[in-house]
Amino acid sequence: MDSAMIQHVIAFVIYLGLMIYVGIRWMNTNNNSEDFFLGGRNLGPWTTALSAEASDMSGWLLMGLPGLAYLGGIKEAFWTALGLEIGTYLNWLIVAKPLRKYSIACGNSITIPQFLTNRFKDKKRLISLVSSIFIMFFFAIYTASGFVACAKLLNTVFELPYICGLVIGAVVILLYTLLGGFGAVCTTDFIQGTLMFISLIITLVIVTVTLGGPAESFAKVSEFSNKAINGELGNELREKFLGNKNFSVISIVSALAWGLGYFGMPHILVRFMGIRSNAEIKISRRIAMIWVTIAFIGAVAIGAFATVFLPEQLSAGASESVIIKCITKIYQPFIGGIFLCAILAAAMSTADSQLLVAASAFTEDCCQTLLNKKFDANTTVRISRITVLAIAAVAFVLSLDETSSIFKLVSYAWAGFGSTFGPLVLLALFWRNATAKGAVAGIIGGAVTVIVWHNLHGGIFDVYEILPGFLVCLVLAVVISCLDKNKDPEMLAEFDKYKKLAD
Repeated sequence: MDSAMIQHVIAFVIYLGLMIYVGIRWMNTNNNSEDFFLGGRNLGPWTTALSAEASDMSGWLLMGLPGLAYLGGIKEAFWTALGLEIGTYLNWLIVAKPLRKYSIACGNSITIPQFLTNRFKDKKRLISLVSSIFIMFFFAIYTASGFVACAKLLNTVFELPYICGLVIGAVVILLYTLLGGFGAVCTTDFIQGTLMFISLIITLVIVTVTLGGPAESFAKVSEFSNKAINGELGNELREKFLGNKNFSVISIVSALAWGLGYFGMPHILVRFMGIRSNAEIKISRRIAMIWVTIAFIGAVAIGAFATVFLPEQLSAGASESVIIKCITKIYQPFIGGIFLCAILAAAMSTADSQLLVAASAFTEDCCQTLLNKKFDANTTVRISRITVLAIAAVAFVLSLDETSSIFKLVSYAWAGFGSTFGPLVLLALFWRNATAKGAVAGIIGGAVTVIVWHNLHGGIFDVYEILPGFLVCLVLAVVISCLDKNKDPEMLAEFDKYKKLAD
């Protein structure tokens, strides 16, 4: 092992040790399920903002998205980032405050399925049951993307076998999630979000300056792209960049549709529910938007500029390691190791959140519904930890394929959540006449549409599955609610009371 590798190892050990230490510090603060799943609704604005965005972005921000831009797809990467930027802003603007208020008014709900169940007065608890099943299904896929990112990073940097990297990443994520719950997850997300932000800014500045400044960088990338399209750089590059040149209207619509996903992301929505006060949401929104805007610019630009910055062309399979290659080229080994931890942070900050939300869905919504009993605080936390292990095990199995694409895994899970829950969250907050029957129909219809659409190809099926799934969920929920004559007076009265609550 040479000195550069030793310095990388030291940086990673320090970082991973810090994450586990945070979990241990939070371990004794979890006295009940609200503490374990929402941190006692006591998050400050900075922690809420960075935790929400770090858990949102995952390994795809520093691996999947730059890889997409690197593979001649700067247009797709740009439109995808734009859609997500708009979705992030609207989610903070129109969902955050009402969701926090209404979740407290609806029996102090601490999970999204629980909120929907209480909001629609679903005494049969079908909403909880169906919701928790789809949450566990899509989160297993989403968590797998985080594990894959960890494995690819450790494989690229340390030349560890893929399976070894997978085991190390999964074990560390599990340790601090199991020990500390929501508080540990949000604290580590704050640290990880800060590290991701700094890494992107500094790396982008160095790459841009090295290439001669912003204008010169774009000129070089454009020149490289034209040469590739004209066949001067080989058939493989020509095919890659032709795909970018022929970017269609369907592709633009699909990319922008990513923004719809935000309204249904349980691991982001619970951050809104856990913030300390409504008054601090505006501060959090501003922090989050600055973070996400700079992060998107950095990720897309680095991926695009790397086509001329890196001395060798990466294959399609290795394209998601483009930022790793840039960092190892630019920095002294120990500093490079710290910044490489930002990529590990991106993967971990989402995987931990997803495991926690999936566990809460199973424990609070599925298990207690099926058994028709309320667990005490200790039993709830214990079952939750067992569930985290079980879901992580499924995600681990899904991650075993070394050829897995981080971007594709995230894309599938993102569509699943956006279509299953997005329309319902909006209807629950803003439409008085939505009903439990409409909610159940929407959940099932949206989820099934995504699963079926994802496996069909060609023609209209090239549209990103989140768009048809979102529309099907919305239409079914509205139509069935309108046909449902059994409007619960208690539900309507509670909605009216919530609308009158002061901010």
